[in-house]
Amino acid sequence: MNHDSYSPDYIRGILQSVKVIALVGASPNADRPSNHVMAFLLSRGYRVIPVNPGQAGKTIHAQTVYARLADIPETVDMVDVFRAADALPGVVDEALALSHRPKVIWGQLDVRHDGAAATAEAAGLQVVMNRCPAIEIPRLGL
Repeated sequence: MNHDSYSPDYIRGILQSVKVIALVGASPNADRPSNHVMAFLLSRGYRVIPVNPGQAGKTIHAQTVYARLADIPETVDMVDVFRAADALPGVVDEALALSHRPKVIWGQLDVRHDGAAATAEAAGLQVVMNRCPAIEIPRLGL
């Protein structure tokens, strides 16, 4: 897939189908974009599970933080990645190792790694990179 642009239908389809989102790189710092996006997604009715090894066992927006995707005790539909682009291959590998794989890998703004995307897509996952659901949801009128 060409990850330079996405059709509105592709993004809309993802955002309307996912219910549970693992937010990798979640921060308790209210000044961080991941914190704002998490709050926004929660306000829109998504179940958001924060993932941050340095915050494991604590809470962010009243949600328990997990160290790794494998530690989450429920199936997630989408993994939203707030990490440097070079961390994306590792996140994809971790997601693919889960017994119940997510349907979507979503790389936040400036999070793009074409090799990681190809790996995820070869395994049947949908991929979005260099986009923010907190921007896409209002833009698409969702």
